Amino acid sequence: MVQEKTISPNQVNTRLLSLDFYRGFTMFLLIAEGTYLFDYLVDPAFQGTLIENIGIQFHHHPWNGLRFWDLVQPFFMFIVGVAMPFSFAKRWERGDSWRQTFRHALKRSFLLLFLGWALYCIGPGRLTFELWNVLAQLSFTYLVAFLMMRKSVKTQILFTVGLLILTEILYRFWPVAGFNYPFTPDQNFGSYVDMLLMGKLSSGHWVAFNAVPTTAHTMWGVLAGQLLRSDQSDANKIKKLLIAGIIGVILGYALNPLTPIIKRICTTSFVIVSGGWCLLVLAFSYWLVDIKKVRKIPTFFAIVGMNPLFIYLFSQTGGTRWLLRIVNPFTSGLLGWTGEMASQIITAAVLWISLWTICYFLYKRRIFIRI
Repeated sequence: MVQEKTISPNQVNTRLLSLDFYRGFTMFLLIAEGTYLFDYLVDPAFQGTLIENIGIQFHHHPWNGLRFWDLVQPFFMFIVGVAMPFSFAKRWERGDSWRQTFRHALKRSFLLLFLGWALYCIGPGRLTFELWNVLAQLSFTYLVAFLMMRKSVKTQILFTVGLLILTEILYRFWPVAGFNYPFTPDQNFGSYVDMLLMGKLSSGHWVAFNAVPTTAHTMWGVLAGQLLRSDQSDANKIKKLLIAGIIGVILGYALNPLTPIIKRICTTSFVIVSGGWCLLVLAFSYWLVDIKKVRKIPTFFAIVGMNPLFIYLFSQTGGTRWLLRIVNPFTSGLLGWTGEMASQIITAAVLWISLWTICYFLYKRRIFIRI
């Protein structure tokens, strides 16, 4: 749905801009993936250089380990959770019943699932059934988080711990031959579920069952959002976010020898360590933007954060390739003298900024696409 809201540049300060900044920063990174900029950074031409070392951090770890790019999806799931207490509070304050908001959550969950499934059909140009997309997984975590968000803090935390324990038990003790190797690619419980649901495995060893453990990310986001909405002092809010984040990071890394940190199957250690980083980044964002009132750079990212669904779908459905056909003749023609690799990197950077410009165009016209 396209909504024309009266959010002008002067009204941005009335929002929780730190959340828009956090969301926008995450989406700005996600849309860069389609420009191939990160692929150019690990080109053999940069082998052994600082550029390659930086570029590696923008690619998923092949299996056991953690790189920066492995945190982007948890950021996305977590941010949705942070926003939920704010968005649903507005509905309840204006008089909507729980039943009405539940219908809204159910509808949104279905649309996310549909969009996640549809993206896998657009690429090959035929109907296919795959559930590895972040939107498909978010449809599950969003609905579960909604159903739990009015429970006590203790209940919500215990529920997420229960999800992680359940995940650990299923992976370690699943009895089906061929799928009873907990931390082996394509031979684990998650792979079994994929064969059961879709009759095939992901080429990248991803599993749809990730939706269950990563629900913790969305629910921890809900708890963080409830904290930020509370009447506690800013200092207390930052303190709690930092303590929880540091505990998560330390505990997650400490668990690695027992349960490997594997993003592709969302092991419990990965969920915990990435959840810790989510909390730390939120604490920094809140301190920088809403406490210290730093505005210029955060607003640059917030502009993307106000239209996350649009820019994600635009980049995932061929919009980036369409822009490339427009940009490439000019950058290649005018800057070809810099060399093939330099020209490609410049083209990718221009393409990246072009995607931001589209968001800015919508922002200036107060057009925000929501479901």
